Amino acid sequence: MKINIGQVTLEIIQGDITEQSTEAIVNAANNYLWMGAGVAGAIKRKGGQIIEDEAVAKGPIEVGDVVITTGGKLTAKYVIHAAGMGQDLQTDEKIIRKVTHRCLELAEQNRITTLSFPAIGTGVGGFEIHHCAKIMFEETVDYLVSAKILKKVQFVLFNKEGFKAFDDQLRSMFSQ
Repeated sequence: MKINIGQVTLEIIQGDITEQSTEAIVNAANNYLWMGAGVAGAIKRKGGQIIEDEAVAKGPIEVGDVVITTGGKLTAKYVIHAAGMGQDLQTDEKIIRKVTHRCLELAEQNRITTLSFPAIGTGVGGFEIHHCAKIMFEETVDYLVSAKILKKVQFVLFNKEGFKAFDDQLRSMFSQ
């Protein structure tokens, strides 16, 4: 599904976030910015050790905050590392809201026009995917109304279940 919000196209796709041709992709990170499993592991494997080295050098950061690094060998020029959990591997609605907003702010500050998000907190963090979709869309739609630089924001879901959860949520938000 694809919709327009102000000057920005918001799109949901099923695929591999590491293969997106957006200018930046978001890494669902811990606050120490170590890149182990899940989205972070996939980014590190495809983009190279340099991404983790740059990220770790900028950490640790507060849970809910974000930092930007190079995209290494990825197609994306940048990776925005979103600390959606701490060392306890727990997340919640407040944290997901904050990191989503901060990713969008950091993209605009760095003049990034295209950005790809994963479902933050739903892997190792164990956050329920439908609830995650609702939170991330609310924050994104609210932010994009006044975005100046961003032109396209994608939500990239690796599997059919994740894609369906995000697609269902977006349809329910915009079908009224």
